[in-house]
Amino acid sequence: MTTESEQIYAQPDYLVGIGASAGGLEALQALFKNMPSDLGASFVVIQHLSPDFKSMMLELLSKHTDMPLKNVTDGMVLEANTIYLIPPKKNMVVSGEKLLLSDKDLDLGLNLPIDVFFRSLAQEKQHKAVGIVLSGTGSDGTRGIKALKESGALAVVQSPESAKFDGMPNSAIGSGMVDLILSPEKIGEKLSAYIKHPLSTNDLSLALLEDANGMGQSEPVAEILNILRANSNIDFTQYKHSTVARRIERRMTIHQTSKLSDYLNLIYKKEEEAQILKQELLIGVTRFFRDYESFKSLTSDVIPQIVKDSTMSKAIRVWVSACSTGEEAYTIAILIHDELQKQGLKRNVKVFATDVNSKAISQAGNGVYSADIADDVPVYYLKKYFSKITGDMYKVEKSIRQMVVFATHDMISD
Repeated sequence: MTTESEQIYAQPDYLVGIGASAGGLEALQALFKNMPSDLGASFVVIQHLSPDFKSMMLELLSKHTDMPLKNVTDGMVLEANTIYLIPPKKNMVVSGEKLLLSDKDLDLGLNLPIDVFFRSLAQEKQHKAVGIVLSGTGSDGTRGIKALKESGALAVVQSPESAKFDGMPNSAIGSGMVDLILSPEKIGEKLSAYIKHPLSTNDLSLALLEDANGMGQSEPVAEILNILRANSNIDFTQYKHSTVARRIERRMTIHQTSKLSDYLNLIYKKEEEAQILKQELLIGVTRFFRDYESFKSLTSDVIPQIVKDSTMSKAIRVWVSACSTGEEAYTIAILIHDELQKQGLKRNVKVFATDVNSKAISQAGNGVYSADIADDVPVYYLKKYFSKITGDMYKVEKSIRQMVVFATHDMISD
């Protein structure tokens, strides 16, 4: 039997990142008051703190939980059933079961510590991660939620109506990547059920999804994919089996079903579940200038030569496949437009951007993105090719939008 001390100081199986800003104290108190103290997980709180005042968060939260709380110091090792609090003036990441701190660069302006931590959390723990976004203004946490979803983690957001400030919750929900929307009081119960579910306590059980001979997909999985194909005309049978397995297992865990046959019946009964699973399989997380080295090479070597060799009679044509919500396509259009201006040339440019996900294509066509793109787009391009619109959002300038044609396209069948 595990003693209390062994239970507390064991390394965590799950790591839960919790982002909060304005109005976050009340949400955190309600969250931990109703959070079981024996889940075997570590909880890391990333809050927007004033750099000018000493944080009293440890004292204020300790009255609402039996779990020990610690103000993080650089290199602190994670322990199960423990709550960790980010110090002021710091950004924090997780690496190798340790919390690492770095100084905020206040000269950079916009700082998104929740996104910074969530992205490291997704990379470090993958499907053993949970991201929770609580009350706050702005959009911090949204990009991190996308990264978590890409890695197969669970994304939870405080219900906007229960939040003192609903900016951060609404921004995260607007990403379409959120699994659960709950009041802080109810998150603990759902999180406990998720972590203790049989499919969460074991590694990926591909055997659950294979046929009796271990070859191909089991009958229920094949039927699930047939339903998705009938509803969306997308053939998921060629998708990586482990990815399909992970997405189905996540949905089963959220619904607290342990048999594939039960989940198949749920899909038959609830049409919206098939749509949610389809979106889970289509998750395509992207961002502007995502692969720095690749775009650096495009900017310095590839695009200048393409522009130099172009003529007025022949359009510059680019195809961006699997474009998701359009960031990569717009990035390439911006770089071509900028290079044309540098060389003093006028050319007809068409960037064709395609994706199997019609919902993502629709969003891409609008060319509207949340304020957190400022963390990816260099200031020069942000000022020149984006305009600030209502609701703290950015819109791609018309000259760039006109260069890009978005269309739904399935590369497997078309």
